[in-house]
Amino acid sequence: MPESQATALGFTRTPSEDDPRRDPLLLDALARIAPGTELRQAIDDVIRSREGALIVIGDPGELSFLFSGGMRLEQPFTPQFLYELAKMDGAIIVTPTLTKIAYANVQLMPDPTIPSNETGTRHRTAERVAKQTGALVISISQQRSTISVYVGQARYQLDPVPEVLAKTNQALATLETYRQRLDQVLTRLTALEFQNAVVLDDVLVVLQRAEMTTRMAAEIERDCVELGAEARLIRMQLHELVGEVPAERAAVVHDYHADGAGPRAELALEGLHALPYRQLLESERLAELLGYPRDVNPLDHSVSPRGFRILAHIPRLPDNVVKKVVGDLGDLESIVRASQRDLESIAGVGTVRAREIREGLRRLQEHNLVDRYLQL
Repeated sequence: MPESQATALGFTRTPSEDDPRRDPLLLDALARIAPGTELRQAIDDVIRSREGALIVIGDPGELSFLFSGGMRLEQPFTPQFLYELAKMDGAIIVTPTLTKIAYANVQLMPDPTIPSNETGTRHRTAERVAKQTGALVISISQQRSTISVYVGQARYQLDPVPEVLAKTNQALATLETYRQRLDQVLTRLTALEFQNAVVLDDVLVVLQRAEMTTRMAAEIERDCVELGAEARLIRMQLHELVGEVPAERAAVVHDYHADGAGPRAELALEGLHALPYRQLLESERLAELLGYPRDVNPLDHSVSPRGFRILAHIPRLPDNVVKKVVGDLGDLESIVRASQRDLESIAGVGTVRAREIREGLRRLQEHNLVDRYLQL
């Protein structure tokens, strides 16, 4: 991502594209060993005692071909019991439901031809078992006191909780800045919509900032999964900051897609979410997603909103009514100019909703003037 472009758009930090926690299997695994879980309690006890451990979470019957020796236990899982068993040299097999410790002190013998970049015997065995069986394998290093998680092809080393908390709080502060700047361009877009003076560049800037805000929020959500019980307050702040951003982003696409608010607009939303960050800063690529030619000049190309986003801000107005109003009247300018009788004639609107739409639009225009004044 070009630094100058990112800075110009107010992106002082960009979410990581190579975050391994994007893998849903790995994220689910992290949730199972997050702070606040009994399994994490046992792991932390092992770390504090300067012990090492190799824990496999999987069906004992399906894993039996991999191990030999050890003790068959079939005992209820408790953090204290697992901690005591970790003092032995072999691996511990825990059932997928984390309700029983099936075996302890077993020797694992995965396929030695499976490639591994790990140097230590325990970590190399853990990686190969995970790749060969798809089981969740946790390797605790005795020397370094680190926790490595393996599931399928994914590997992830847990950072200490204080470090993850610090990183997440920093990301939360960045997200707050993103949200403030998104609100500024949304307020400007609303004013231009009521004046029928929107150009394509105004829309693209909103989409860029909305998408970056959403991606940063998703990264923080992954941090919260890793933090488990330690993330309660962060989750509350996150939900407060993100609010209706995804819905606003979708409404903007439905308002301005060249082919209307149909299937191609939905595909554009999926494409926007899948764009690499570098392409997210390219106006030509975003314009193309919205159905416009790549050679269009966003600064000169006038566009008109259909009215989905503005109508969505009117309280108690159902989505199906919004679609009906937009479908019958065509664009926001026509909706704003519509009389009480025009609105009443639309199926599903009626006298009360027609009045609410007219009053709602008037209030939104007034609030927009106030918001713009406060931003000056």
